[in-house]
Amino acid sequence: MTMMQLPSAILTADQSEQITRLATSLTDEQAIWLSGYFAGLSHQARAGVLATAPAAGAPALAPTGTAAIPAAQSTRTVTILFGTETTNSKDLAAQLADAVRAKGTEARVVDMADYKPRALRDEQDLLVVTSTHGEGDPPDTAIGFFEFLEGRKAPKLPDVRFAVLALGDSTYEQYCLAGKRVDDRLAELGAQRLCDRVDCDVDFEDDAAVWIADVVGRLAPPEQPPAVAVSAPTATNGAAPHPAFDKRNPFRAAVLENTVITGRGSTKETRHVELSLEGSGLDYRPGDVLGVVPRNDPALVEALLERTGLSADAPVTVKKETTTLGEALGATLEITAATPRFLDLWCELTDSAELRALCAPDQAKARTAFLHGHHVIDIVSRFPVPGLEAERFATGLRPLQPRLYSIASSLAAAPDEVHLTVSTVRYALHDRACTGVASGHLAALTDEDATVGVYVQSNDHFHLPDDDSPIIMIGAGTGVAPYRSFMHEREACGTGGRSWLFFGERNFRSDFLYQVEWQDLLKGGALTRLDLAFSRDASPKTYVQDRLRRAGRDVYAWLEDGAWLYVCGDAANMAPDVHTALVDVVAEHGGLDRDGADEYLAALKRDRRYRLDVY
Repeated sequence: MTMMQLPSAILTADQSEQITRLATSLTDEQAIWLSGYFAGLSHQARAGVLATAPAAGAPALAPTGTAAIPAAQSTRTVTILFGTETTNSKDLAAQLADAVRAKGTEARVVDMADYKPRALRDEQDLLVVTSTHGEGDPPDTAIGFFEFLEGRKAPKLPDVRFAVLALGDSTYEQYCLAGKRVDDRLAELGAQRLCDRVDCDVDFEDDAAVWIADVVGRLAPPEQPPAVAVSAPTATNGAAPHPAFDKRNPFRAAVLENTVITGRGSTKETRHVELSLEGSGLDYRPGDVLGVVPRNDPALVEALLERTGLSADAPVTVKKETTTLGEALGATLEITAATPRFLDLWCELTDSAELRALCAPDQAKARTAFLHGHHVIDIVSRFPVPGLEAERFATGLRPLQPRLYSIASSLAAAPDEVHLTVSTVRYALHDRACTGVASGHLAALTDEDATVGVYVQSNDHFHLPDDDSPIIMIGAGTGVAPYRSFMHEREACGTGGRSWLFFGERNFRSDFLYQVEWQDLLKGGALTRLDLAFSRDASPKTYVQDRLRRAGRDVYAWLEDGAWLYVCGDAANMAPDVHTALVDVVAEHGGLDRDGADEYLAALKRDRRYRLDVY
């Protein structure tokens, strides 16, 4: 065999001599195998792991005329599927993949929106991380996957091993139902569980970490040699890395502006909030969301301490950190909405027959109704516990979670700033005046030196087209926020392309959010068309779905011309009503029956031209 010149800049003289001596002794098949072996080691090193050398006495090469696989490589494939609305499942899928790769096994991570379901029959190890949306629904982008999996075309999967991590919110009756559906269906199709499904509440981090460790341990083949971690390169210029601001480490953003943009006589209070991102390094795209880390209402904290008879100075431990009860109730724990966890604790502490009945397994509907109608303070007031201990009380409360808001600005138009459109939630419960945790906190930030903790969360399924494709934007109330971001981006960047906004609210005079801006965008040509629906100004009431039907011929023509369709707003009523109207439009103007119209819209979703951001 003719030898090529070995690079002296990479190999030492001794290494070059050893390789030359080995290479000249190999058959063609052995040389091919060895090249694959070193390619595998290189791939693992780039993934952050490096397999150890074969143990002493192990065969270094396959016998002449045979094929072999390096012992450090896994013999099974691993696919990690995720379904997500807020990227939590996506982030956990990435963490899971890192943990799998650290054990020397390659894993591919796929969004359910991009997965070809017919490939299920070819999977070997399938790991699923999915959230539940609303009352038991899968994430919108995962609906196609669920329909296939639960349909008649789903294949039998006797050779597939699987595990499911389900994310949800225990205040909903159908807690983690999407994950439960996947878990049950895969078992029905004959797949074998690697481990039991784990259901995670909004404070999912610890439970998810335990599940990941369990799954990875069960995946690793017993004969696989251990992997040795390769340390990541460290900075050599002495500069400290810029801190990454995220959910665990939010940036303290200064409040630049906080004004009410609904007019006199409005039945709502909607605010425009501008925050400074200067010095944060945070970046975002139109369509992304901002995580806001709120504090609880100080008046509610004081009332809760009074009703429980507890001292604000009492020490408690939350997430392995010691603090005072007053600070924990103010900034760390959820003290408004009661959860099944809290109800279980209070049932145990009071031994109340009424609470025991609600906690029974067959009382899910009654328990959900009770929790929706009773906050934590209502329960502790109605069922007092003498001699309550602060630490015990804190264990029943789950961590206070950030709230996500659609970003209403463009960095191209407003550098170092992020804008929000916030409807302040105010309501009465048991003769008490109540305010939304985050919206109430933001509404109170009117001092010149006010700040709030924030971080950016990507919303991959709600971004603008990369080109000048036409866009149709449908939103009601604060659902108009991302469209303000879209239009400011297109205007600032000089992007062409037609744009059409359908906007709905209650009254024209008091609730036409950003009225002057939309009119200016129309005059300047960035906004091509604007259709409005003010429900309280007309009889019968008119909503955005009614405007869609009236403009159906043009809507269908835009879609046929390649328009992207966006819907942002209420998931319970607005989004389904809009979808029904779109089915009507496509059926009428496309000459299709309802099944054909449904498939037309389903194809738009598959092509990522029908996008939803609903809540």
